[in-house]
This record gives sequence, structure tokens and C-alpha cells, in this order.
Amino acid sequence: MTDAESLLWRHLRSSQVGGCKFRRQHPIGSFIVDFICIEKNLIIEVDGGQHALQAGADEERTNYLQGKGFRVLRFWNHEVLQNLESVLSLIYSHLEQNPTSP
Repeated sequence: MTDAESLLWRHLRSSQVGGCKFRRQHPIGSFIVDFICIEKNLIIEVDGGQHALQAGADEERTNYLQGKGFRVLRFWNHEVLQNLESVLSLIYSHLEQNPTSP
């Protein structure tokens, strides 16, 4: 895990955000997502600089995951490292928007 992923995981694990359980490095089809809350159908991806060069592949991945009924939030490493409270607030608001899974 990157430093940003480790930092975010420290806040997501043990149901610390909205009381929701997250898993890390969870497989969905041929993809492994960074973090997922299955109960709320929410995936969180933390992207490093290499993702700027693979925007097309990331878009296809996001479309696939959305087609499976998941919402996908993407954050850059620097967002997590420099503005963690805003990242957690946005995650929390998305958890509140989807109170139950379909």
C-alpha cells in the first residue's frame, strides 16, 4: 500500500467512517479495488501519478464497476495526504446518500 492508502485505511478500518465496514484490496471481476464498502456499494480508489498516464484504462475500470452497481470515488494521493478531513467528509456524505444496498 502507498502512504496515502495506509493513511486512509487507518481511518476506514474498524467501521470508523459512518459506522460502515470497509475492506481493502478486494477483487471484483478481474480488478482489485483499493477499498470497498459492500453494504453501501461504494468503492474508493486512491491514485498516484501513474494514473494520469492511464486515464482511459481508469475510465473503463470505473465504467465496469459502475455497471456492477457500485459508485466509485477517486482521490489523488496528494489529496489524501494533504487534505484528509475533506476526503473523509466526502466519503461520509456518499455513505449517507446510499443508506441501503440494492
